[in-house]
Amino acid sequence: MMLLTVNAGSSSLRLAAFSVTGGEPEPVASARYELQGESGAELLRNFLEQYKPGHITAVVHRIVHGGPYFSGPGLIDAAAEQQLVQLAPLAPLHTGRSLSLVRAARALLNADTPHIASFDTAFYTDLPQLARHYALPAELTTRHGLRRYGFHGLAHEALWRRWSEVAAQGTNTGRILTLQLGSGCSITATRDGRPMDTSMGFTPLEGLMMATRSGDIDPGLLLYLQQHHGWSTDELDDLLNRQSGLLGVSGLSADMRVLLASESASAKLAVGLYCYRVRKYIGAYLAVLGGADSIVFGGGVGENAPEVRTRILVDMDWAGVHIDTVANRVATGREHRISPPESPVSVWVLKADEQALMARQAAALLAAQATR
Repeated sequence: MMLLTVNAGSSSLRLAAFSVTGGEPEPVASARYELQGESGAELLRNFLEQYKPGHITAVVHRIVHGGPYFSGPGLIDAAAEQQLVQLAPLAPLHTGRSLSLVRAARALLNADTPHIASFDTAFYTDLPQLARHYALPAELTTRHGLRRYGFHGLAHEALWRRWSEVAAQGTNTGRILTLQLGSGCSITATRDGRPMDTSMGFTPLEGLMMATRSGDIDPGLLLYLQQHHGWSTDELDDLLNRQSGLLGVSGLSADMRVLLASESASAKLAVGLYCYRVRKYIGAYLAVLGGADSIVFGGGVGENAPEVRTRILVDMDWAGVHIDTVANRVATGREHRISPPESPVSVWVLKADEQALMARQAAALLAAQATR
């Protein structure tokens, strides 16, 4: 079978085709696009015309928020699509774009081609009770499904699986912190393959400072802007999702490369705050796990910014974390261990192959349906 994966992020679109003949999905073609001028539908059409992957058996879409409805991959039928529409306000930078790509793919391919959702939240379905609950009235949380869902689950699961292959020599045991640092940023604490905590919550806004998202913020600050300065919910949404983070603090750019090259005080503050927030979460999750065996960096910033990795982990000898300066510099855009052999906590730069994981999930779902 030939599977097409559609992975829409907050600032990019990744498309790939995989051949599945009984074993692991084999990549046939892949491309990454920055979402600037062209629409997702145009990019999808161009990909199919350029790479000509042949007959598409099914299309697998990364969907950021599955809410209380979806705990694993599933077919996107009319009922599922309606539920996703209801969840769209909880992931405003993602779900609307993903649904438009579902419709575009339907228009480009045979009408009977199945479309499958692969959910970022599914990895965190069984998050421990203490990690998923908010300190809100129980009746309210039950009625509205208010809990910490977690996001970037595909990336964190892919990083954990890659770590198991490369660093843990095929075993699935160990305490690992995975850092997905890109336009969106998150950290997950995993023990033996099970997520124990993660930084994103009910929406992808909670947690680390990101490219244009604020991350953790005092809710009272938002009430203050509403009550005393007349801010509307739409204005607050735009503030938190599109005008904050690196862009908001620096007033210059949401691109870490631009900020690292800048000498402006506001750019330096933005980078410093970004690294400080990640460092705080690492300390918290070391407490959650009782220490760590490995720390893994992934994502566009995590893979390509040695200075950011250094600033996050500098002077963490007390936690058994050491960085090899040369190895860290070499690990730019490629997988590498960046801690010395004697470091009690190994530190890695690894690639999160979300597309391969999506294809694997879809192949398993289609195989299960075929045996019914």
